[in-house]
Amino acid sequence: MDLSENLVLPDDKTTGLLVGRAWLPGAVPGPSPVVLDGGQVRDLSGLAPTTSLLFDLDDPAGAIRAALEAGGLPEVGELAALLANSAWDRRDASAPYFLAPCDLQALRASGVTFVDSMLERVIEEQCKGDPQQADAIRAGLAKEIGTELAALKPGSPEAARLKASLIERGLWSQYLEVGIGPDAEIFTKSQPMSAVGTGAEIGILASSVWNNPEPEVALVVNGRGRIVGATLGNDVNLRDVEGRSALLLGRAKDNNASCALGPFIRLIDASFDMTALRNVVIEVEVAGDDGFTIADSYPLSAISRDVEDLVAQAANADHQYPDGLVLFLGTMFAPIQDRERPGEGFTHKLGDRVTIRARELGALVNRVNHCDKIAPWTFGSTALMRNLAQRGLL
Repeated sequence: MDLSENLVLPDDKTTGLLVGRAWLPGAVPGPSPVVLDGGQVRDLSGLAPTTSLLFDLDDPAGAIRAALEAGGLPEVGELAALLANSAWDRRDASAPYFLAPCDLQALRASGVTFVDSMLERVIEEQCKGDPQQADAIRAGLAKEIGTELAALKPGSPEAARLKASLIERGLWSQYLEVGIGPDAEIFTKSQPMSAVGTGAEIGILASSVWNNPEPEVALVVNGRGRIVGATLGNDVNLRDVEGRSALLLGRAKDNNASCALGPFIRLIDASFDMTALRNVVIEVEVAGDDGFTIADSYPLSAISRDVEDLVAQAANADHQYPDGLVLFLGTMFAPIQDRERPGEGFTHKLGDRVTIRARELGALVNRVNHCDKIAPWTFGSTALMRNLAQRGLL
């Protein structure tokens, strides 16, 4: 597993403010927010004991920069050493290592926000989770409605007219409803404190035979609904489970180690503003122990709903997140290349290494295993509160 600085860091290295979380050894070991300072990692827990509280400051970036300039942030260790110790198979608990960069924030996700993946959701629905039927349905569906969806603005009068036409032709789907209708799909991806970070194993159910990574940009939103930064995410997806029934979305999405985030949260500032965020290009590579590789990329600018609109649909007068939220923005990546038997498409195998990268955000690197073979999630919100109290941070 490559966790070198050249891969994991953004192309401009530490030009922007990169905030993460690390597990720190000591008399009472525990997690702390950290910031990259050149080749050093520094502890932010004196400024705020959690990233949730840190991002709720009036000016998180200004507060961090002032603390760095004052020289009052304790050193955690060398960046290279923490990265090396973050790999799932080399981790030494007596030394610091990186975690997912969020803590108490709600972990939410936007679905069906790109035309390509919208069509794939419809295909899953129509073939009831059976990958052998996917090719035939895909060809027919693309011919019927693919071109009609390409330039459509969700919620527009044109979208409403297309909906009426598709209903009349017997082609309407619940996925098209959230893809081109006025209301976005916003669902719970996982639980606060449950995400894994770069270098960790990610989980799929042993019973799943059709699944894939979902490489996405994830926005970090504070408790007042303001976008403060962005990171990369893997919304690990079980296509056969959701394909059987949309009511199985929770079973398909929320499992042990099925949510990966990282490597760091890049704060919005002069070096990375909202325009830069909207123009991020996401790259993904899957490399298997069987020699199989697949690689692709897509621009976030191809998204059908603006990123700020998605945040507004998640956090508003009807729904608040006092601890903030991390919002996955959806993916355009829906691999259909056959891995083994013709017509069955792509699915993960144990040991797959998934690398999700963007020039501005660095690389999230994980290895695939079965959920029940990965160390169970035991350190939740209650454990965090007790830990912070024992360390004198609350």
